[in-house]
Amino acid sequence: MTSSSALSDKGGAVRDGEELDLSTLNPWLKSKVEGLSGEPAVTQYAGGASNWTYCLSYPERDVVLRRAPAGTKAKGAHDMGREYRLQAALKPVYSYVPTMLAHSDDVSIVGAEFYVMEKVVGLIPRTNLPRNLSMSVEQHAALCHNALDSLIELHQVDYQSAGLDTLAKGAGYTQRQIEGWSHRYQKAKTWNVPSGQNVMRWLSDHLPADERICLTHNDFRLDNLVLDTQDPTRIIGVLDWELATLGDPLMDLGNTLAYWVEADDDFFAQKTRRQPTHLPGMLSRQQVVDYYTQKTGFSYENFSFYEVYGLFRLAGIVQQIYYRYHHKQTRNPAFKQLWVFVHYLLHRCRKIINRSGLA
Repeated sequence: MTSSSALSDKGGAVRDGEELDLSTLNPWLKSKVEGLSGEPAVTQYAGGASNWTYCLSYPERDVVLRRAPAGTKAKGAHDMGREYRLQAALKPVYSYVPTMLAHSDDVSIVGAEFYVMEKVVGLIPRTNLPRNLSMSVEQHAALCHNALDSLIELHQVDYQSAGLDTLAKGAGYTQRQIEGWSHRYQKAKTWNVPSGQNVMRWLSDHLPADERICLTHNDFRLDNLVLDTQDPTRIIGVLDWELATLGDPLMDLGNTLAYWVEADDDFFAQKTRRQPTHLPGMLSRQQVVDYYTQKTGFSYENFSFYEVYGLFRLAGIVQQIYYRYHHKQTRNPAFKQLWVFVHYLLHRCRKIINRSGLA
């Protein structure tokens, strides 16, 4: 294994049109966060499909800034104030949350509402692990288990004691999600993607009878985790809390599985993979479900509903992003072909429905 500094996650060049105005941001930040001097070097994290995320490197330390993207946004989406307050409340009872530093809804500073947090220094396992990081089959399995354990730990947080019981409505979550994502998909639909009517109808017709309510992350993927550079199987941070709410844990797990690409999945899945779940020793989707349910004791009648929900919800998220590109509200070239991915996700939904045994 190489040095920890060589493995730490770093940003890249800031994309055209997404620059930060340091003439307004730097003085504001120094007035809110103690001990900063000079002008920071600014890099941007490559994801950027939802909120824009930057690293500001000061001589004393690095801080991370998250802001909403440009363009029309779904109602309630990209709420930086909510994301900031949620993490501040959750940090004392869930140690993986980064330390919050400052928040502003003054759009004159960077052009949108934003917040700043302490950078969790470590390794983020993106599409592929760094070439200079060597992990065994056993370590890959351990990483999977530790990641799932951190999700289980979140689902077991006493959200009422943490003061997060007013975060969302709670009961009735499952039906609201199906209705909400169906509406959002229809609203963001462009001419070149399927209607999705058959998938939406199937989900509405097969709502599970049982519903549990807990804190859910709703974007829990390996590339939203920070790993210890000295022991890359150990989780030290969980990032991207924009979609967190009070919801059903099995639906949260279904969301996770939507991104989980196995080594023998088809060509298109491999081309869209965003995390290294294809490596030897990584759990299969069924093994993920089995491990989670064995550890929690949660039962289910047919997991197909949660799988289809996760994939359809992802199709809705992707289509909302593509809608912004299609209507020239963002210039990120990575979004140009996302409509093809929407076709694929709905195809996956239909395959699972057909083999589910649920008419």
